[in-house]
Amino acid sequence: MSIFGTTWSTSPREYGVIRDRDVTIPTRRGYDLDCQVFRPDGEGPFPVIFALAPYPIDDQAADYVPVPMRYPNAHMEAGDPNFYVRRGYVHVIGNLPGTGASGGEFDHMGPEAIDAVEDGIAWAAAQPWSNGRVGMFGMSYYGMVQVLVAMRQPEALKAIFCPFSVTDQFRDTYYKGGIFGYAFLKGWSVALRKARVKPMMAEAIGRENFIALVEEAKADPENQLVPTIMEVLENIDDPVNEFLAEFIVNPTYGPHYEPRNVDYGQGCTVPGYFGACWGIYGLHLNAAFRSFVNWNGDARVTVGPPAYLDRPITQYQDESLRWFDHYLKGMDTGLDAQPPVQVFIDDANEWRSAEEWPLPQTRFTSFYLHGAQQTGEGLLYEHEPWPDSVPDEVADSPDDRGTAVFTTPAFRDDVELCGPMLLNLWASTTGTEALVYASVYKVYADGEERLLTRGWLRASMREIDVAASTPWWPVHAMTGREPLEPGVVYPLSIDIRPYGILLESGSRLRLRIRTTDQGDPNPDILSNHAVGLKAGAQSNVLSIHHDPEHPSHLVLPITRGNVINTFLSGGRLEPLENAWTGGGH
Repeated sequence: MSIFGTTWSTSPREYGVIRDRDVTIPTRRGYDLDCQVFRPDGEGPFPVIFALAPYPIDDQAADYVPVPMRYPNAHMEAGDPNFYVRRGYVHVIGNLPGTGASGGEFDHMGPEAIDAVEDGIAWAAAQPWSNGRVGMFGMSYYGMVQVLVAMRQPEALKAIFCPFSVTDQFRDTYYKGGIFGYAFLKGWSVALRKARVKPMMAEAIGRENFIALVEEAKADPENQLVPTIMEVLENIDDPVNEFLAEFIVNPTYGPHYEPRNVDYGQGCTVPGYFGACWGIYGLHLNAAFRSFVNWNGDARVTVGPPAYLDRPITQYQDESLRWFDHYLKGMDTGLDAQPPVQVFIDDANEWRSAEEWPLPQTRFTSFYLHGAQQTGEGLLYEHEPWPDSVPDEVADSPDDRGTAVFTTPAFRDDVELCGPMLLNLWASTTGTEALVYASVYKVYADGEERLLTRGWLRASMREIDVAASTPWWPVHAMTGREPLEPGVVYPLSIDIRPYGILLESGSRLRLRIRTTDQGDPNPDILSNHAVGLKAGAQSNVLSIHHDPEHPSHLVLPITRGNVINTFLSGGRLEPLENAWTGGGH
């Protein structure tokens, strides 16, 4: 037996496992995909869990004691076939075109890859061991292809389970706030060294035109500051470098990215289970909430503590079994009685459940930025900006990168934050471009700091896509750049990736604004998804304005506490003998 409740249950553990290697799946393009089929040793037919990615199949089913994620095992994300098969499922794990022993070329979630996934679903539904009902499981790459193929609504696809799955490749992976994230992309590309990478852009626009774009990128002063980027551009004869160069020469949102992004407007009704952890805000987190909010079919989202999953994937096996038993076997697994939103509150070590996101009790509260000239240190406080406030100046040059720091008073009561944050910043620069990096920290009562989350924005890409935005989640169009006029104050809306945490009495929240992530804390493998972005090449001064006409403020999602706002005094009364001193009445 697996998990069960007083009124519901999941499939019992009752089968042995048969493993069929070197199984081929025919595709519409005439080549075969390579896969392995793990199936129960009993009489079928059975529902199927299907997974395709560019990663080695044998590693997904390795006899492996679960360990924390590290780069050598990060690709083990298809789930444990032994778990599902013993509970009455066939688990098919295969390689996408151009990877492993599959034919074709790798086009990185392009039309060829998604066609192949759709072909694989139809093939799995038609096999003698299949009952014709197919679900999909897997994290990251295994999950990203799920959402894309679900939009096509294959007849046999009845449910997807895809936490940790990016749905906007441009904004979530490559260009955070319009700033190129070279470090993660370069590191991830190691997994493609054996892939037969398709020269997508050269085929689309012609090789001469592609080479011209590469030469233009080589002359970009920002690119010249990053040896990793220049190494790629100087060596595009290597197929993987050419693959990476395609992202470098496409610095705005457009045709290169659109086919690889999820179009929720297609109206997909396939039930979808989404999720992430708070720690992976630099990659997967926004997509989890984006999918839940915009999904047309039954949708659920679970966001856990800031700890990525052990390899091989085990943490979601019971939850996914409830999901698949419900949709592929028609069992009562208690899902209908469980709210669709489950989020972990860090430092409280508690879970919150809700029917909607953001949480219905959320009070989005503006904490205004006040400069050091008025308070002795930069302050985050609910009070309106002080009159005659002087802007904070931040150095912005390759040789000198400054920082502006703003901190709340100590919270008098326990305050819970859970949801997206938004930095509405009024800024000017002495140049024509500004790259803004905003980091949010928790400051414990003993003074220890802990980085929680970040946001980014290339100011020349500040235009907001009004149709796609919400009051609590701005979406930048990212389709072009409009240089800044030196000295002009511009309003910038910066999406700070969501977080859920308890701020205990005596703790504070801190905002750091910089023009680079060089030197920012990078304590673990999750943080590596959020650093390694380009910095500006100009030598300028960034001014942060916080006066009545330019009310820069950080919007915080308060879900508990802070009912009467923070106390600048600390909220503790002076001794009686001091009560009549210090002016006032």
